[in-house]
This record gives sequence, structure tokens and C-alpha cells, in this order.
Amino acid sequence: MANELNSLDIQEILSLLPHRYPMLLVDRVIDFIPGKSLHAIKNVTINEPIFTGHFPNQPIFPGVLILEAMAQATGLLGFKTVENRSENELYLFAAVDNARFKKPVLPGDTMHLHVEFLKERRNLWKFAAEAKVDGKLVCSAEIMCARREF
Repeated sequence: MANELNSLDIQEILSLLPHRYPMLLVDRVIDFIPGKSLHAIKNVTINEPIFTGHFPNQPIFPGVLILEAMAQATGLLGFKTVENRSENELYLFAAVDNARFKKPVLPGDTMHLHVEFLKERRNLWKFAAEAKVDGKLVCSAEIMCARREF
């Protein structure tokens, strides 16, 4: 079928990413095209442990965690792009360029994470990433991940 989506549920995400609560920041993958793009979501709730300190009377999801969520989405795209990967393989967050934060992310928001593969060189993968809430851009960046075996 031409319009069938490639989605991943939380069990499949847990099988690919080493992150666990409270650092797992992707709830579901809506669709992906290996080697090209991925669309995932992160539901932000008031129960996130970060809100006890950021900030107690005005909770705002930290920008660094938005970047981490986008980096985890790039890792998922990397894992779904490479066939016959080793069980001991990870995508490490290597760099971020041109990060821009446009709006705060608040409890109750659903972040839509859109990542696009740009290029790969010597196991260093470069992606364009955006996070949107209600269709509005909240963050954009170029993210580089290093593919490594441990």
C-alpha cells in the first residue's frame, strides 16, 4: 500500500534505544522512511520529574531536553536505516549546530519531532531536526550522531 505508515510502538522503541525513564523522551514513532526521515511524538506531562525544579511555579520543559528528544529520534532513524546492525551498537549525541528555540514547551503539550537524514561520513551522521507543538515550530537544530560499537 502506498500510504501505509511505518510506525514504532514503545516496545519497539525500547528495543532500539538504551534510554529509560526519566531520560527516554520518545513515546511513539508515527512514521519513518529508512535513510530519509522520521516523525515521532513526546507527550509532556506535569508528572515529568524535571518540573520539580524547572521551574516550581512556572513549569517549562528545558530546551536541552527538547534537543535530547530530537537526538533520540535521529538515533531511531539511524537504527532503522542500517540493516544487520550489531547488538553492541549505539548512536551517541556528537554535536548540535544552529539550535533555535522559538516557543516554550509546557505541560500538556505534545511535541512532534521531525528529523531528516542529511549525510553520513565516517560513521558520523548529520540530521536536520525540528520540534513542533500544535503545528508551530518550538525548536530546530542540526544534530550529529556518532555510530559506535562498545
